[in-house]
Amino acid sequence: MEKFRLIPLLTAAVMGCTALLAGCGKGSDSSSSKAEEGAKTSDDGSINKDLTATELARLLGNGTNLGNTMEAYGHKSYSADTDPESFETFWGQPVTTEEMIKGMKASGFDSLRVPVAWTNAMEYEKGDYTINEAYLDRVEEIINYALDNDMYVIINDHWDGSWWGMFGSSEQSDVDKAFEMYKSMWTQIANRYKKYSDRLIFEGANEELGDRLNDTDVCKNSGSLSKAECYEMANKINQTFVDTVRATGGNNEQRFLLIAGYNTDITMTCSNKFQMPTDTAKDKLLLSVHYYTPWDYCGTKGRSDWGTKTDYEEQNRLFRNMTKYSEQGYGIIIGEYAVLTNGGDVKKGTDKFIDNLLDNCDAYGFAPFLWDCSDFFSRSDLKMRDETVAKIFDERRRDNQSSMTVEEERAAAVKKLDETLAAAPEKLTDDTAPQADENTAVAWIMYQSADFSVCYSVGDEYDPVSKSDGVIAENAVIDGDGTYTVSLDMSSNNANGIAFSALGIANGEKLYPGYIATIDEIKINGEAVETIAEGYTTSDDQLCTRVNLVNQWVSTPPEDARIAGGDLSKASPTILDYAGKINTLEITFTYAPAA
Repeated sequence: MEKFRLIPLLTAAVMGCTALLAGCGKGSDSSSSKAEEGAKTSDDGSINKDLTATELARLLGNGTNLGNTMEAYGHKSYSADTDPESFETFWGQPVTTEEMIKGMKASGFDSLRVPVAWTNAMEYEKGDYTINEAYLDRVEEIINYALDNDMYVIINDHWDGSWWGMFGSSEQSDVDKAFEMYKSMWTQIANRYKKYSDRLIFEGANEELGDRLNDTDVCKNSGSLSKAECYEMANKINQTFVDTVRATGGNNEQRFLLIAGYNTDITMTCSNKFQMPTDTAKDKLLLSVHYYTPWDYCGTKGRSDWGTKTDYEEQNRLFRNMTKYSEQGYGIIIGEYAVLTNGGDVKKGTDKFIDNLLDNCDAYGFAPFLWDCSDFFSRSDLKMRDETVAKIFDERRRDNQSSMTVEEERAAAVKKLDETLAAAPEKLTDDTAPQADENTAVAWIMYQSADFSVCYSVGDEYDPVSKSDGVIAENAVIDGDGTYTVSLDMSSNNANGIAFSALGIANGEKLYPGYIATIDEIKINGEAVETIAEGYTTSDDQLCTRVNLVNQWVSTPPEDARIAGGDLSKASPTILDYAGKINTLEITFTYAPAA
């Protein structure tokens, strides 16, 4: 994960890439594995030439990520010869121990993905692409922790300070150096771990092969590629990855290789513009995509629950689309998926989201890898944080399903998917909020913060479930003429400013046609604030009554706008100008028929 990482990414602009990478660009190609030199490992170095990529995907079972650890990017803070543990802990994770990996295995995870930032350990600014030996050693220690606990392992090059933007440079010399470094990197990695069995899988990239090829964080000449050219470059990089690893020989001639999809996005990867690379080995290629859909639920605080019929249909449809590749013999890896947690407290609906995702993987033979930065599995307590989620993974470990044939497993999963979808509600409900049935009008505050991270029921359809975790609303049932107060308490959400806000009255137009809502007072953080214009009453759908507080998408009142006294000359769709932090927002208004 990177574009939306569950912690903020650390990025820094540096000098143009031509200056950065001036030099010979040499890297050692002859590293040997510690296993070959006698390091302690239970791996037997065997390669099953007959095992196919789709068969392997099933054997991988349920995987997890060692997130924000070896890919923690400290290259701008430390030199390449710095103790690897300084990089490993740079984003706040502890030093990885074998006890942690044992705990993950005991919790039901059969495979481990180890994201790695390899440029932490090279002086590539000087044109030297040699990976520091101590860094290779440390990655190998972690590989062995997992292999020794009967897990499969994936290692990749993960974000890595966004050097990938060199591929999008307008200068061909920059692009040439990017390919030179990429080939040197994977030649060293492949040679170093060549003797390991096919339980070790190489992944050529993370989410970088796509739009991020135009990143300018490192390469100021980047940004030159069109969308079509980004696809072409992604395809070329993937082919280079396969060719480079295969050229190192030995076990790497038959090793399973994981190809990164375009942006690792399912829909973009299913485009005909994306092409899987050719391979000299038969049925040894896997394809990686990530799943954080819908993003406002999985990656931000914008939505607090999941599980409507539409939610299930969307997830089922997207996973079904990936059979385009599995039916061609490519193993499908869901390299990352997760739902943002709040200090280890999972969002409502997380168990349903994960359980249905795992059902989809069982139905189609995909291998899912949970994105985890100690949010689900506590690396200090060596156990899962949430009991409900823990039960899902404990019950669905590979050993518990190995007694079933492939056909039985898939049939059971398809049956469960169908039953779950049939039972899913059309809408989620909040029993603590007043409900707006056809005979009830309810007033509430629509709110979207300036950075779109905090929201409450935005839109003309009153939906008290559509909110950020922690937002507390006091809505009002309208029972005729009168003065009403509605409010939002967002003191635990760090809400800043207003991108959009309005007073909404569900069923107002139907039950109280022609009524006007007049704003009497607006309080922010307990203090009354002055308005910069007069508000007007309107409706977009002829059902919900609305008074805009901040609406940057509308410039003037519509023709059917209503206001007490009838004078719209001072009315505006934006009547508030407030840019600070909002802990509480309160509106008092009078609701009455037009005079």
